[in-house]
Amino acid sequence: YYLLFVFPGCRLLAVELTSSNTKPVVQEFQSVELSCIIKSIATPDPRIEWKKIRDGETSYVFFDNKMQGDFVTRAEILSRTSLVIKNTTRMDTATYRCEVAAPSDTKTIDEINIQLTVQVKPMTPRCSVPKAVPVGKSASLHCHENEGFPKSTYSWYRNSEPLSPDAKSSTKAHNSSYTLNPATGTLVFHAVHKGDTGRYSCIATNDAGFAKCEEQEMEVYDLNIGGIIGGVLVVLAVLVLITLGICCAYRRGYFANGKESGESYKTPAKPDGVNYIRTDDEGDFRHKSSFVI
Repeated sequence: YYLLFVFPGCRLLAVELTSSNTKPVVQEFQSVELSCIIKSIATPDPRIEWKKIRDGETSYVFFDNKMQGDFVTRAEILSRTSLVIKNTTRMDTATYRCEVAAPSDTKTIDEINIQLTVQVKPMTPRCSVPKAVPVGKSASLHCHENEGFPKSTYSWYRNSEPLSPDAKSSTKAHNSSYTLNPATGTLVFHAVHKGDTGRYSCIATNDAGFAKCEEQEMEVYDLNIGGIIGGVLVVLAVLVLITLGICCAYRRGYFANGKESGESYKTPAKPDGVNYIRTDDEGDFRHKSSFVI
């Protein structure tokens, strides 16, 4: 690990770091080694530190000769300076800086950055398939998941057969008119026909693996134009009959106010101090008492 720089009359030693892999890639839950190798140094006991830089924030991984934070139980130093992380997670994706301070060297400090990428398998995508679509209408099918890293790409299947990203180039779907976007997972039929009926499923794929949603049935049916027209005519006929019935009811007086009966008249008001007694002859009254003047 020692490198001599020989110049006339003096010797110069400088700390220098290197790495066997500055961009390691690992799948989630696996172990990875971040290589940091001292290429040259004169100081017998240098200070070694590891830092993690993620989203603009810097935190210690290895400091003062011990692990820090959540790395205490799942990381260790290997071969004096390299860092091994066990059971990696997506949150471990970051830039890691290996720093070595050597006070006795002419160059007292050196550092090297390691870019770690933790790949995450896709989760089961959420698929949306319309259950029934009339012939000639458009239909949109959606497939998406947001857990995988790197981002997933999507492919669609009908009756377990893959759909080509380009409908025109597909021999099995030459009658179909659709657009498939592998980046967004959207499958759009511009005008469905009977041959588009089937069981549809979607697969999300990235470098770490793939995941598939369950098959969903989409039925393409013919519109019954005659039945629709017949139904409209029946509704119109019912409305006409109801209107005629209401008109006849008005003409026959079913909605007129009832006439007042002969017994419903009000008894005329009687002057103060006068009482009347009805005789046998209707309308013949006599005084019960005299007027008081």
